[in-house]
Amino acid sequence: MAAAGAGGEAGQLKLLGAWASPFVNRVRMALHLKGLEYENVEEDLADKSELLLASNPVHKKVPVLLHGGKPVCESLLILEYLDDAFPGAGPAVLPAGPYDRAVARFWAAYVDGKVCACGVSFTGSEMVIDGKRMHGSDLYARGTRAVTRRDGGGAAGGNGGGEGGGDGGRVRGAGRAGGRVRGALRREGILRRDAPGYLDVALGGFIGWLRAWDTITGGIKLLDAGRVPLLAAWAEHLAAHDAAKGVIPDPEPIAEFAKVLQARSAAAASS
Repeated sequence: MAAAGAGGEAGQLKLLGAWASPFVNRVRMALHLKGLEYENVEEDLADKSELLLASNPVHKKVPVLLHGGKPVCESLLILEYLDDAFPGAGPAVLPAGPYDRAVARFWAAYVDGKVCACGVSFTGSEMVIDGKRMHGSDLYARGTRAVTRRDGGGAAGGNGGGEGGGDGGRVRGAGRAGGRVRGALRREGILRRDAPGYLDVALGGFIGWLRAWDTITGGIKLLDAGRVPLLAAWAEHLAAHDAAKGVIPDPEPIAEFAKVLQARSAAAASS
């Protein structure tokens, strides 16, 4: 639980989440950045609580932030809500200027929609990728292709290294996609190593999964310092930030968690 900040009275904020969810972890980092005290409630997503179902009756997903008992859903909306509800607590998550805010929101949407389309949402014992429930070995194969092919027709918008290109082709595609984002973010100056903000938190929630992806997939390394050195260095720096300590999961438990979900999904599919 983070130290209390202005407007963050004990017991006022409660976060319904799950330790492995990148969307929950981005909210936890933002709460820590702003120095807000909150109660972290770990949900069993195979047996969702009545509180979660009542707080998010539309999607029935985490994260849900309860502020004085009132629910706020969807991680990016929660980040903005924290700035609005607690303007005097810690640094602002969003940039100050309207243009900078628009740019940050654009790239956060890009992260959720394309670069991290491998991002995992949790429904019971299944993984849901791109809105489709994945079972058995198809889970890993489809997830890997999603990482490298969402930015256009092939891998990062081209044909080289896309469908049918083997693991090496998929790695090259992921590197090009990462390079595109890395270059754009460097030009815009959005990812900030000294003072993390909205996009750092939005992308940073995925660091645990990005680090574990080579173990999960058997060799597809997304944070490869040789291919995307600036992005890899940013991830290391953010993971060491006080706001991220104890939030970003280590790769080993993430990989084990993915194996458990895969086994459960395979068993459910064969029953």
